[in-house]
Amino acid sequence: MALAAALSLLALVAGAALWAQVSGDRGIAPVASSSDIAVGGIEVNTTGEDAEDARTNGYREAQRLAWEKIGGPEISDAQLDSLVAAIVVEEEHIGPRRYVARLGVIFDRQRAGSLLGAGGERARSAPMLTLPVMISGGTATMFETRNPWQRAWAEYQFGSSSIDYVRPAGSGGESLLLTYGQTGRRSRAWWNGILDQFGAADVIVPIADLTWQWPGGPVEGHFVARYGPDNRFLGEFTMRADSAAQLPAMLTRAVARFDQIFSAALAAGTLRPDPTLALENIEISPIVRAVLDEAARAESEDREAAAERTRQRDVEREASTPETVPTPEPTAAVSQVFAIQIATPDAAAYDNALSLIRGTPGITSANYTSTAVGGNSVMRVWYSGELATLADALRSRGWSVNVGQQALGISR
Repeated sequence: MALAAALSLLALVAGAALWAQVSGDRGIAPVASSSDIAVGGIEVNTTGEDAEDARTNGYREAQRLAWEKIGGPEISDAQLDSLVAAIVVEEEHIGPRRYVARLGVIFDRQRAGSLLGAGGERARSAPMLTLPVMISGGTATMFETRNPWQRAWAEYQFGSSSIDYVRPAGSGGESLLLTYGQTGRRSRAWWNGILDQFGAADVIVPIADLTWQWPGGPVEGHFVARYGPDNRFLGEFTMRADSAAQLPAMLTRAVARFDQIFSAALAAGTLRPDPTLALENIEISPIVRAVLDEAARAESEDREAAAERTRQRDVEREASTPETVPTPEPTAAVSQVFAIQIATPDAAAYDNALSLIRGTPGITSANYTSTAVGGNSVMRVWYSGELATLADALRSRGWSVNVGQQALGISR
């Protein structure tokens, strides 16, 4: 009886401890990303007849500077006013006749896109699970408690970024699942489960190591960008806030700097989904699954047609005399349809993969069914042979090949 009571008490304590880990004030929902064109970090220093006039002049100067920064053509101030959706105040100091500020300008993409041409559109990366880590006082936190680094990532507007950020809120069980310790894990099976849960293709880890000179005083920030299941280094930089009150503004600037680092890495072909993650998920990818279903149907139709030709030859053979029995004709190899998932980090890799695969002996036709420049594209091929033979043929042409169920995953 005493043992049963002790076990019941232990279960209650364990349940309370688990509830304490997932409850409380944690989790910051990310803002919805707009497709408008945002330009931040515009420094202005203007004067006017009074404080209001100086600020108005500062706003107009910020609009002109931001428009020049994104390569906009020369237009009038009145036309420029019609393109601006909002002015974001990052930091400002207002005097009786002077206005000094750092501003952000958001242009309406629908109205400004026609003037910007190709500059108004950007290629997007594959979805990247974003895990912001803050290190302070030797303790690394992510979503365990609300912190200013998580808030900076949740509230930043990434609508015009070339990176598709997947930002967890960090509420409920996410605070147990996504911790700093997990960024050091290398298991692809574990990462695949996490990425599938959040609909992402890979992971990026922006780290903020903050050091206070004294409570409420200057803050030194050392920021490191890492990515992938192997926690690879991508870049680093430092920033300083003169006081704790200026820390949120510094972190906002740091997020913008991280976005530049990740965007540059994407353009250089460095930031791309890890092929080992995609290849392990080849059987559960919805796009590949649809291709496999279509391939199975085509293969079934080919088998039925071959069986019908065989039946017709048997009937003709039985009806003919021994002297007129025709010599059996060799049966042409039936082409099979397979799906190939290809790592295409850039447009050149996309075009090169298509030409190389079409030139592989035994492949009679090859076409893309899903395109993801900067990620993984899917191709459907018709091959006169078995899947294992096709895999060997691609390996002989320099590809790294993983064999799945009626599908291959290849990369360079």
